Amino acid sequence: MACCVLQIIGLIFGGVGMVGTLATTVMPQWRVSAHVDANIVVFETIWEGLWMDCISHLGIRLQCKFYDSVLALPPPLEAFRALMCMAVVLSIISFLMAIAGVKYTRRTKEDPQGISIFILAAGVAFLLTGILVLIPVSWTGGSIIHDFYDPKVPMPLKRELGAALFMGWVSAALLIAAGTMYCSF
Repeated sequence: MACCVLQIIGLIFGGVGMVGTLATTVMPQWRVSAHVDANIVVFETIWEGLWMDCISHLGIRLQCKFYDSVLALPPPLEAFRALMCMAVVLSIISFLMAIAGVKYTRRTKEDPQGISIFILAAGVAFLLTGILVLIPVSWTGGSIIHDFYDPKVPMPLKRELGAALFMGWVSAALLIAAGTMYCSF
């Protein structure tokens, strides 16, 4: 019975991690403008994501613009896009394998464990997906923190950690937890 409960919990963690991975990929709030000057009146906030930049004017009007050219993007951004797209596809495949594994688990007297090969495959895929999400999110977070404390970076170019990064870290943790649960069977 405890095995079935852990499978369902792993399925829930994997599903929430899958949705979080997709949301992290499409959200424009990877880098958010930092307001570190003495001026407390702020008229606009800049968001930078994998696919677009957005400017919020006084929290009332939001203007977003997709990046013009794929070839003009910096190489790290291209790599992060690729990693996050692979993570989204792999998380969907992992979730479908986990559903199949939970559905087709058979218990017999000859095989009391009765764990499907789909469970192990889903566990490994969830672990790999969590790592794929963790790489671009952590790398971006590290570069934001480095640039924020670098005195050579001008104040208007300093950025803070955006909501997408936090969602990415939570999603990666849930995916790794789901993968660990399924691999432990």
